[in-house]
Amino acid sequence: MALGRGPTVLALRALGLGDLVTAVPALRALSRAYPTHRLVVAAPQPLAPIARLAGWRLEPVGELEPLPDSCRRVDVAVNLHGRGPQSHRLVRDLDAGRVVWFENDQVPESSGSPAWAPHEHEVRRWCRLLCEEGIPATPSDLCLDPPPGAPPRQSAGATLIHPGAASAARRWPADHFAAVARSEVAAGRRVVITGSRDEVPLALRVADRAGLPAEAVLAGLTDLEGLARIVAGAGRVVCGDTGIAHLATAFGIPSLLLFGPTSPAEWGPLAGAPKHRVLWAGTTGDPHADEPDPGLLRIGVGRVLDEMQQLGAA
Repeated sequence: MALGRGPTVLALRALGLGDLVTAVPALRALSRAYPTHRLVVAAPQPLAPIARLAGWRLEPVGELEPLPDSCRRVDVAVNLHGRGPQSHRLVRDLDAGRVVWFENDQVPESSGSPAWAPHEHEVRRWCRLLCEEGIPATPSDLCLDPPPGAPPRQSAGATLIHPGAASAARRWPADHFAAVARSEVAAGRRVVITGSRDEVPLALRVADRAGLPAEAVLAGLTDLEGLARIVAGAGRVVCGDTGIAHLATAFGIPSLLLFGPTSPAEWGPLAGAPKHRVLWAGTTGDPHADEPDPGLLRIGVGRVLDEMQQLGAA
């Protein structure tokens, strides 16, 4: 994509869905700081619908891939990807008029920039970076409007259960999700099961064990924009530490989130978000492990059902 003429702000955030959503307050701050600039976020192509909801165009790029020549010599380049030398060098090589990033000793050009703080909440981290660089940013500025169009009929107002996650470490067992689905149906609520194309077998397994009809399984039937419509139209959401959790937060849909190897103090809803409830055993581990995190497995079905009784509905 050619960036076109005129002053441009380019933000690098070539990661996943949840990563982009947590960067929305920082992107909004940049929009306010540069109201006449073109706003371009470098991120994977499937995330384009979410970038549009935040008011940004997307330049498709994979994680830590070199940015195309069309991105060079932008007016402002912002590294929202991380603080590692690889992402810093990608941004440095753009020859931007101004670069905003954290300090990294391996990239001398970043000397004097704000210091990285370990274990900082992901939303607050990027807002602090901008604030320390003179760009006011508000972590609570996270809300997104739903994408245009109506969600599937069966999903409107339903309890959305999303059993998948990027790694097995963050996946609560399918049988447990099925028990939650059965409880929701018994309480008179409709239930839909979502997921990516790769997660269709998992979604079908949950639905089968919960006794749900085939039309309740929406996994693999939509692109990301369609999935966002389903989340935005749901009555409430139950899922693990995954991108859908961040969409529920951004759309203001009541959610119950099950955290395992990662602390919700770093990746969960911001404190004071009353619509969202989090269960966590209080231990951390490898978020990329091939087996469910032991702490996640310590969250029992009974505890989740108790929390569901306290969860509101949209």
